[in-house]
Amino acid sequence: MRYLPLAQSDREQMLAAIGAGSIEDLFVDVPESARLGDKIAGLPDHASELSVERQLAAMARRNLVAGDSPFFLGCGAYRHHIPASVDHLIQRGEFLTSYTPYQPEIAQGTLQALFEFQTQVARLYGCDVANASMYDGSTACWEAIGMARRITRRGKAILSSGLHPHYVSVAQTMARFTGDQLETTLPELSGESDVARLLEAIDAETSCVVVQYPDILGRISDLSDLAARAHELGALLIAVVTEPVALGLIRSPGEMGADIVVGEGQSIGVGLNFGGPYVGLFATRDKYVRQMPGRLAGETVDAEGRRGFVLTLSTREQHIRREKATSNICTNSGLCALAFSIHMTLLGEAGLRSLAEANHARAAAAAGRLTEVEGVELVNRSFFNEFTLRLPREARPVVRAMAEKGVLGGVSLGRLYPGAEALENGLVVAVTETVTDDDVEAFASVLEGALA
Repeated sequence: MRYLPLAQSDREQMLAAIGAGSIEDLFVDVPESARLGDKIAGLPDHASELSVERQLAAMARRNLVAGDSPFFLGCGAYRHHIPASVDHLIQRGEFLTSYTPYQPEIAQGTLQALFEFQTQVARLYGCDVANASMYDGSTACWEAIGMARRITRRGKAILSSGLHPHYVSVAQTMARFTGDQLETTLPELSGESDVARLLEAIDAETSCVVVQYPDILGRISDLSDLAARAHELGALLIAVVTEPVALGLIRSPGEMGADIVVGEGQSIGVGLNFGGPYVGLFATRDKYVRQMPGRLAGETVDAEGRRGFVLTLSTREQHIRREKATSNICTNSGLCALAFSIHMTLLGEAGLRSLAEANHARAAAAAGRLTEVEGVELVNRSFFNEFTLRLPREARPVVRAMAEKGVLGGVSLGRLYPGAEALENGLVVAVTETVTDDDVEAFASVLEGALA
C-alpha cells in the first residue's frame, strides 16, 4: 500500500464519527506511566512521501548488490541464476493469490503443483514421501527433532557441531518449551567433520542425531555408519541440507539411511530476497508419514475414475482434534514451493546434474586460486560449492576491508560464532555458477590487499 497521509480535515471527520474529541481521547485507558512522554531519540519527525522515498533510496544505494559486485556469500542462502520463466509463472493470478486449498473441487491446480513439488523433494532427498513444504530450513530442522521425539518417545537430540548455528539457535529456542535436551558443541577449523564424535555419543536415551550435509564448513561426510549406529540403538538420523543443488552431484541422505531429511529449498527457484521468504523442505520414510508435520497433498480418483488431488494428511493445530496435531504449523510456503517446482521442472534430472557439476568445478577453481594468496589455507578435504579458508588473521575485519573494495568475500566464522577465538580466522566462501573468472580474480586481489 502506498503511503497516503490523512489531512487534518480527514482526521476530524473520523474522530467525529466515533465520538472522540481528539487523538488523545483514544488513549484515555492507557496509564500515564505506560505512555511515551518525549520523542524517541534518533528518530526524525514525519516527512513527505517524496522525501521518505529519496532518503530510503539513498540508503539503499549504500548496499553492495548481488550481481553488481563479486559475490561469494553462502552459509545457508545461495545466489543462483533463476530463469525468467519462474517469476513469470508464479505471478499468474491463480497462483499468486491462492492460499489454502481446502476446497479441492476448485483448487486442483494448486493441489497438483504441491503434489509434484512433494514428488520432486522426495526424489531429491532419496526418501519415500515429502510434505507440501515448511516455512524455512531452520524451522523444518526443529520440526524433525520434534517428530523424532514422538516416534522414539525419547527427549535427547545430539546435534552435529557442523549444523548451522542459526538452526541450532532455533532448536534451542523451541526446546525451552518442550523440554528436549539438545547436545551440541562448536565446530573445529579442521578438514574432518565430527562424525566420529557422534558415533560415540549415541546411546539408549538418544532420540535423534542431526547432521548437516554438506556441513557449515562445506565438508561432506558419508552418513551410512552414523545411520546404522543410530538405528542399532533405536535412534533416528536427521540430515539437514541447506544447498539442495549439491544433491545433483553427491549421494542423497536417504540413500545412506537417513530417516528424516530436511533443509532449505531457496537455492532452486527462490532469490536471496534479503533473507526471505524461503521454503523449507521435509521428507521421511513411509512408516513415519503420520508423524510428519504440515500438510500432504495426495493423488486419488473421483467417483467417475478421473484423476484428482486432495489434502490427504494435515493433522494440524487448527483442526478439531488439536491434541493429536503433530505441529502448530498452519500452512506451507505455497508460492516459494511453486517457484522451486517450476525451476526444478525446467532443469530436469540432467539439468540439475549439469548445474551441480558447474558449481563444483567453479568452486574447485576458486579454491585453487585463493589459496595462492600468501598465508591462506584451504581447510576442507572435500566440498561441493562451498569451502572454508583459514586466513593468517581474524576474518571479520578482512571481510569488511574487501567489502569496501566492492567484493562480498564470504562469511566469517567470527560472525557466526562470536567469541569463539579458535574459529575467528575462518572464512566460508560459496561459489556458484553465477561467479565468473573475473570475480575470482577480483576476490584474490582484494584479499591479498586486505591481508597485506
